[in-house]
Amino acid sequence: MIDSYVVVDVETTGLDPKKDRLLEIGALKILEGRPAGTFSKLINPRCEIPEKVKNLTGITNRMASMGHPVSQTVLEFIEFAGNLPLAGHHVIFDYSFLKRAAVNAGAVFEKEGLDTLKISRQLLPELPSRSLEALCAHYEIYMEHHHRALDDAVATAELLHRLAELETSENKAIFQPKPLLYRIKKEKSMTKHQKKYLIDLLKYHRIKLGIEIDSLTRNEASRITDEILSEYGKARR
Repeated sequence: MIDSYVVVDVETTGLDPKKDRLLEIGALKILEGRPAGTFSKLINPRCEIPEKVKNLTGITNRMASMGHPVSQTVLEFIEFAGNLPLAGHHVIFDYSFLKRAAVNAGAVFEKEGLDTLKISRQLLPELPSRSLEALCAHYEIYMEHHHRALDDAVATAELLHRLAELETSENKAIFQPKPLLYRIKKEKSMTKHQKKYLIDLLKYHRIKLGIEIDSLTRNEASRITDEILSEYGKARR
């Protein structure tokens, strides 16, 4: 297996990179087989955090409000990762959120990756679950703060190390980084017309939006407007 890579984990406000937002990025850099630095940044998603996510991560709205801007943070992560491949547990999930933020920040972010979920599915088919938590329990890997990005990245790095002990000449290919494929175009900010119409709808129907209006993209504004119209109808004059 390669000996230099960056193990990454992200926490998010939901599971869909098209409508949910980054909340935290944590990463551990491995160079020539040894830890060589960490990255840990909380991000202000500019929206309310769902109760399920707060309960899962322990990250509150107050904590998130003091987080860093997403564009700045993802650019700092790109610099931290450099030309190294990424590793993660279901790494395409983390990559999809990171790439979306990177493209919106005007950066190019094309990466290869190692996925401990895919590797474990091939090497440990007898296990009833191959979640990160289950695999760490199987290998007795200590997880102090599960569902916090850096702690999960560190646990994933140890998991990858344990899985690499099962590498043979026959399964060598699954330990080689593969291109991570997620296509996304840079999103445009919502128009003045969209903003005015959305504000009018919110006022008319007395709806409190759990997201900062000025942070909405054109697509997000359209989706939210359509949802309001579908549930509440138009603002009648």
